[in-house]
Amino acid sequence: MDKLYIVMPAYNEEVNIEAVVAQWHPVAEKAGPSSRVVVVDDGSKDATYRVLQELCLKYPQLVALTKKNSGHGATCLYAYRYALEQGADYVFQTDSDGQTLPEEFPPFWELREHFDFLIGARKARQDGFSRRMVTKVLKLVVRFIFGQNVEDANTPYRLMKAERLNELLPKIPQDFFLANVLLSVLAVSEHIRVKWISITFRPRQGGVNSINLKRITKIGIQAVQDFRRIKKELKSKGRA
Repeated sequence: MDKLYIVMPAYNEEVNIEAVVAQWHPVAEKAGPSSRVVVVDDGSKDATYRVLQELCLKYPQLVALTKKNSGHGATCLYAYRYALEQGADYVFQTDSDGQTLPEEFPPFWELREHFDFLIGARKARQDGFSRRMVTKVLKLVVRFIFGQNVEDANTPYRLMKAERLNELLPKIPQDFFLANVLLSVLAVSEHIRVKWISITFRPRQGGVNSINLKRITKIGIQAVQDFRRIKKELKSKGRA
């Protein structure tokens, strides 16, 4: 039976985390007794980790981890490495803010043997103008730097075959803040079997949206700088 690890970064999600775990834990149970939901607390300032510890007593396939704050991308990378170390066959990443739906997961799981990466494409988004702008900016940056048209590069809804994920992770800087975007780019660039599946994307179910125009601009500028550097490094390694 395939071992599925559902991994989620969490930062200041005490108002959402109990409901999100309750929604996703049955997915791990259905996948099999060795499957897990792994929530990585990214140094939250609220009671996220304490709530997670309490939830572990109720949900046997839940794993709660905590670490110093390093941002969403670095926390995803931390979770991916943990899942691979634990022998996961498949790694599924989503976020802990309640915006994604577990009932849309079955088509991903059913197609897992036919594709290496199955990534959600957010067609009908309800998460506000600023978040949609981040996605548009990143899509333009990816096209400009890498020459790739990636449908929805930073979707937090992706099922990845562990062996393929393990191949790509060494190419991503240790604490890269746009880890999922770069994973998507690498998957498309290296002709890994990728399929995009439409998903629903709801508004945040609680907490505060920290994205604003100033942050969008900063993300775009930083992305251009980082992606140029990474592209140069990848080319250099390819010639070595």
